[in-house]
Amino acid sequence: MLGKLYDEKLGVSAMAASTSPGVKVVLLDIEGTVCPISFVKDVLFPYALRVLPQTLEAQWDSPAFAKYRDAFPPEYSSSRDELAAHVRGLMAKDVKIAYLKSLQGYLWEEGYASGDLKAPLFPDVAAKLSSWHKNGLEIMIYSSGSVPAQKLLFKHTNAEPSDLTPLISAWFDTVNAGLKQEIKSYQTIRESHPDIPSEQWLFLSDNTKEVDAAIAAGMQSMVVQRPGNAELPDEVRKRLKVIESFDTLGDSL
Repeated sequence: MLGKLYDEKLGVSAMAASTSPGVKVVLLDIEGTVCPISFVKDVLFPYALRVLPQTLEAQWDSPAFAKYRDAFPPEYSSSRDELAAHVRGLMAKDVKIAYLKSLQGYLWEEGYASGDLKAPLFPDVAAKLSSWHKNGLEIMIYSSGSVPAQKLLFKHTNAEPSDLTPLISAWFDTVNAGLKQEIKSYQTIRESHPDIPSEQWLFLSDNTKEVDAAIAAGMQSMVVQRPGNAELPDEVRKRLKVIESFDTLGDSL
């Protein structure tokens, strides 16, 4: 249901979204939900492409790099130039495939460690995750980015403290859960915690097809509309619950 709250900072009435009683798990998307879409497309992707050539040159025969190289199809994993061209082609089309996501996470790791990369969370995110955690809610992540890349992002944020990984109890990606617009993926996630009924899960995402899939799997779900996200059609706002900040959700749900 939706109710009105008075926002003292803005001096305006704001819509407050409420969930059904008994939410135990908050399952979060990343891009466009907890941080701007532009961080991925304008910062992370260009960084990976920039460091790719030197990484391939320096680490091609390294045992540590071998598992990322060998995950690519044989026609690409046998040549530095072919692999680099394939990566550029996949990223230009924003293809979400497991072996690319794993390589991207590996490339970003050094950038986070050096301080060149830091995840710019929306202002409401860190405080609300902390409040949910303190109130006994499980916080889990489900993103098309690989689990290692997810952990890097939440370990190196613009929050204080920067590392939010202690607040998060589980991580899901397209490898261990499945594609994000498929109902079965949300069933798989729920089945990983069989003690928690599907109706006690709340999935938050900017992607309406993901929200529809989660609802079809029995979860509660809302669309998160953030600055920089595509405008939502009126039909979506009538059909689905939409929030613009985690602050419109309670601390205990």
